[in-house]
Amino acid sequence: MTLSRSKTARPLLIALGAFAALLLVLPLIHAADMPAEGSKAPDFTLNSQEGTSVSLHDYKGKWVVLYFYPKDMTTGCTIEAHNFQRDLSQYEQKDTVILGVSVDPVDSHKQFCTKEGLTFKLLADTEHDVTTKYGTLMTYNMQNGASMQAAERDTFIINPQGVIVKVFTKVKPQTHSEDVLAALTALQSGAGK
Repeated sequence: MTLSRSKTARPLLIALGAFAALLLVLPLIHAADMPAEGSKAPDFTLNSQEGTSVSLHDYKGKWVVLYFYPKDMTTGCTIEAHNFQRDLSQYEQKDTVILGVSVDPVDSHKQFCTKEGLTFKLLADTEHDVTTKYGTLMTYNMQNGASMQAAERDTFIINPQGVIVKVFTKVKPQTHSEDVLAALTALQSGAGK
């Protein structure tokens, strides 16, 4: 092997090795399997930004948009929350509640709602129980080498009987509320509302 070949082969081998290592570690990064469409939505009780307990079963008989997001007051999460707030009256007309979940504490949610004018419930999953049940808990590697656990940007539409009827994964915050409204309209039309 010539010197020029070994200089190009070495980075390629390193890259392939890193990719193989990532494939081995990847299952460890994602916490659990996500509940499938058609399955019963796992029940939970978490505190809202108001410090009150909110349970999924409290909303039996209503449609629920349960959305998970990584962190309060970050760009993507703020855009996503603003769009849900912007469209809130359309959700209410469809007898639908919006519940946002992240691993941030109640105080962070309270500040986020106050700063951004959010009136729907944000729920604090500081123990990672609900994010784990819904398979959205991820480990994010930071640029400084540290890591943190947070929810991935996933959403579940739950029908009035408590069944997950639509799952959105790795959503785009800019158009997500519109996508959810379109899906909700189709689901309610097919379900006879």
